Amino acid sequence: MLKSFLSLFLQQNCPLCDRSTEEEICQDCLRQLKSQQIKNTAQFWYGELPLFVWGNYEGKLKQAIAALKYNRHPELGEVMGQWLGEAWLKSSLEKKQKFSVIPIPMHQQKLKERGFNQAELMAKGFCKTTGYNLQSHGLIRIRETQAMYSLKPKEREENVKNAFNIGKLNQTNTPVLLIDDIYTTGTTAKEVAKCLNSHHVNVVGIATLSTVRQV
Repeated sequence: MLKSFLSLFLQQNCPLCDRSTEEEICQDCLRQLKSQQIKNTAQFWYGELPLFVWGNYEGKLKQAIAALKYNRHPELGEVMGQWLGEAWLKSSLEKKQKFSVIPIPMHQQKLKERGFNQAELMAKGFCKTTGYNLQSHGLIRIRETQAMYSLKPKEREENVKNAFNIGKLNQTNTPVLLIDDIYTTGTTAKEVAKCLNSHHVNVVGIATLSTVRQV
């Protein structure tokens, strides 16, 4: 009886469907989200900046990312970062070597408005699962940039050009893995990698929760 009584106070609403749940996400929404995980998470691990991705940016996953960022549900960030970490550990990439993890940074003004950086929350969950070293402040965004969705490819490049700089980076010889929530064209990630490379930091690739690429 005591357990049933206490459960009344432990209940909360699912951020995706508003139904009562004892977990961060209700079982029905969780099932829908997990069904969107792609089978070959390392299929884009090649080229200039290799990409590791958990799922497609659509459906329930797109809703979950929006709930995290715009409906102020930061608790989703670390949970989904843990999913990304679990997928990484199951892949062949984990066996190669250990990495330091740097989340794609937000500008201070935007961070102040939102209250958190979703990429940093995901990076925390990822590192909690993998045991990798998190460097939350290894990189800073020194210039506020426009939203990228309406920009043409060349405009995207100009938008993020020289927008980043080294922060409080513990420069060991450990290669760096970048973390973000969505991968579109990769323009931002490539500019971040360029900045880090110019300071003799080896960036091995980027791991993201979702991508708009056709998987």
